Amino acid sequence: MPTVTLTSHFPESAAAASQTELLVSAALHLMSHYSTQAREGGPCLKLASVIERHLKALAALPQLTPVLQGTCSQLAEQWAMHIEHASPAARPTLLARVLNGART
Repeated sequence: MPTVTLTSHFPESAAAASQTELLVSAALHLMSHYSTQAREGGPCLKLASVIERHLKALAALPQLTPVLQGTCSQLAEQWAMHIEHASPAARPTLLARVLNGART
C-alpha cells in the first residue's frame, strides 16, 4: 500500500501568521457575538472570559507588533474589570455577617 507524505507548502512563519490571524478573527467574532447577546438578554460572563483569554493569548504572541501586543493587553485588562464588575456578588460568609452586625 502506498504511503502519502504530508508536507506543508507554507513556510513555518506563514503557519504562525495564519494561527495569529485565526486568533484575531476568533476574538473579533466573540466580541461581536457578546455585543449582540448583551443587547438581547444581558451579558454572558463565560463569553466575556473567553474573550479575555483570547486577548491575553494575542498579547503574548511574539510575532505581533508591540502596538498590537499593548492594545490586546489593555483590552484584556478592561475585559477582566468588566467581568469582575458584572459578576454576581458572592454571598457573605457567616463570619462576615456577624462582623457586619447582620442577623442570621
